[in-house]
Amino acid sequence: MRGRWRSIALLLVAPSLVTAAPSVDCTQGLLQRLGWRFEQAAVAAPQVHGGPVCTRASLAEAQTAGDLRVRWPAALPDGSRQVLLQQLLDDPATVCAFAFELGAATQRAATALQGNPTFRFSGPQLGWIGFGLQGARAQGWQRTRSFGRSFVPSAGNSHALQAFYSGAVRAECGVGRQVAQLATQRELYGDIAFDTEFSAGEVSIGTFLTLHETDSVLLGAHAGDFFADGKAVRTSAMGRQAFAGVPGFIEHVYDKGTLDDLSNQAENFVVVEVGEGAAQALALHGGLAWYDQRNAELWRLAQGIPRIGRRYFERLLFERDPALRAALAPRYHDTLARMDQLLDDPFYQQFVIYVHPRGIRPIGYHIARLLDRNPRTPYSIDLAVHNLHTTLYRRWREAQLRHCAATGRPGSLTLDPN
Repeated sequence: MRGRWRSIALLLVAPSLVTAAPSVDCTQGLLQRLGWRFEQAAVAAPQVHGGPVCTRASLAEAQTAGDLRVRWPAALPDGSRQVLLQQLLDDPATVCAFAFELGAATQRAATALQGNPTFRFSGPQLGWIGFGLQGARAQGWQRTRSFGRSFVPSAGNSHALQAFYSGAVRAECGVGRQVAQLATQRELYGDIAFDTEFSAGEVSIGTFLTLHETDSVLLGAHAGDFFADGKAVRTSAMGRQAFAGVPGFIEHVYDKGTLDDLSNQAENFVVVEVGEGAAQALALHGGLAWYDQRNAELWRLAQGIPRIGRRYFERLLFERDPALRAALAPRYHDTLARMDQLLDDPFYQQFVIYVHPRGIRPIGYHIARLLDRNPRTPYSIDLAVHNLHTTLYRRWREAQLRHCAATGRPGSLTLDPN
């Protein structure tokens, strides 16, 4: 088990480039705030047990199971202690402990975005992103590409993101995903630190194509090291917390000629929560490819049931409307039973995502809904490339260590003074 987790560490976290070693107290303090426990013991050499932290439901559960524990000699020299602590910063168990922080920040961000009824998808707008009649400047953004294809904050990163928490903005789900990812960092750092630790260019939003031409910390020049796991093979093997905050997309399988609703050709998401059953199912089936096959079967079965009225399959399969089910002709009952069986899989029920403007819902809702929106094509599910466990993790931890060095407060997880 230990060898497997060490190999995953090489995939997730590249060596950190640190110009000066942080103090022992600051490093140990940060690790303790992430959940590590250090115990002096009558041992000749340090004993480290990280454990499968990403498989746990919470940090408390991980600690109860004996994860994140270090036993070391009382007389361990400071130099040796610092080397060990620095190694622990890159340990996969630490990355998973950070994922608890990341997951909580994602939940806060997605809940805030979901709670803004004036952050909408459709309607008249000038350009790719619509900031209303008063324009982008009034809501803290500055346009950097024509037709509203790219914007950067003009008066502070937090102020700009607040427009999506409480302002009137229109954008499609790709921008919604970008905003959710950036808002997660805002929630993780706090407003003051988010404004100082990231440049305006790093908080760029717009079309995915234009982001690659910016300093975007998500996909541009400052994104750093990406982790690519489209079908979630490695992520599923690590455990449920490895999905926290990860971006992805649900996309049509057949060509655009099969689309009836172009606005729903794809749905971009961030993962908010993965339940224990969903995590076990993903590990058992080796990732998302198995569920692409289930999506295709659901689509084939849906071809044999006539759609009646709006949101038919959404009501029939997700809401399980009793009146709609009672009205279904007996010859379709076996088909419906098989569709129910497929959608009862924990993955469809417990893999919870945020999609603008649909909010926070299990992925089964989206698969059922898309049977209505584009009935001539099945859909596949992929994770997008991301840098949550590489560049963004390293930037966050180095910011915490700098804050500790400046204030003498070891392990503080917020850089806001209050």
